[in-house]
Amino acid sequence: MNYTIHQLQIFLKVVQKLSITKAAEELFMTQPAVSIQLKNLQDQFDIPLTEVIGRQLYVTEFGKEIAVIAERVIEELENINYKTIEYKGMLKGKLVISSASTGKYVIPFFLSGFLENNPGIDLVLDVTNKSMVIESLKNNLIEFALVSQLPEKLNIEEELLVDNKLYLVGNEPERAKDKPLIYREEGSATRMAMEKYFNDSKGKQRKQIELSTNEAVKQAVIAGLGYSIMPLIGLQNELMQEQVFILPAKKTPIVTQWRLIWLKEKKLSPVAKAFLEFVRSEKQSILQKNFDWYNKY
Repeated sequence: MNYTIHQLQIFLKVVQKLSITKAAEELFMTQPAVSIQLKNLQDQFDIPLTEVIGRQLYVTEFGKEIAVIAERVIEELENINYKTIEYKGMLKGKLVISSASTGKYVIPFFLSGFLENNPGIDLVLDVTNKSMVIESLKNNLIEFALVSQLPEKLNIEEELLVDNKLYLVGNEPERAKDKPLIYREEGSATRMAMEKYFNDSKGKQRKQIELSTNEAVKQAVIAGLGYSIMPLIGLQNELMQEQVFILPAKKTPIVTQWRLIWLKEKKLSPVAKAFLEFVRSEKQSILQKNFDWYNKY
């Protein structure tokens, strides 16, 4: 056998994505390069690792077993790297966080200094919608979640970071009554806040436009497709360039809080504890340095 760690890593990504094209994108490789490495690995075995039926790639039972072993091998290789760093007296390990989509405008500022001070830490940050974030937390797949609304029926602890302010916005300073409201998808915290606001103030509104990300909603607002209630945190550049305007509306801004949460019964790793301590000690300076514009609204 003469396979390499690199080949095993590529094979694992193909197994996860069930697509050479998608695996190549995530690995920042060309599709032919992934195919060549996959073939070189396959040449080490008499039994197929994968098979293509129609245009769909499938992993064989043998391939699945090899993938499990490959994952263990790569994890042990990471442990060797971490152990080397540990002997140098540095904090080492992996920090796994899942963030609601708009949290991408918040969490990097709380991570940058921590990672700069601790180069031995590997960060895994998954940015997705609120439902997926809570599911990952519930299944103990992550250490921290960044959310703007607390989940129900979960015993959690929290660390507040910054207010989440939501305003009614459009691409003109005044609202035209003939344009529709633009909503986020089901499961989004922004969608929940928006529905509650309109149900409380104006009764149920017909959802003419529904988009899956805040970025898509923002672009739709800029294009003049309609109006939406959006988190201020992701609108700094658009407000400065007057592509988006905050519109007067009763009981706005809607204010929730961005917060780090974790399972109360979870035993945090040394890396997770160190990150939490960093956030608590540096929070005020981070807010002053990076969120001064935000606090003026």
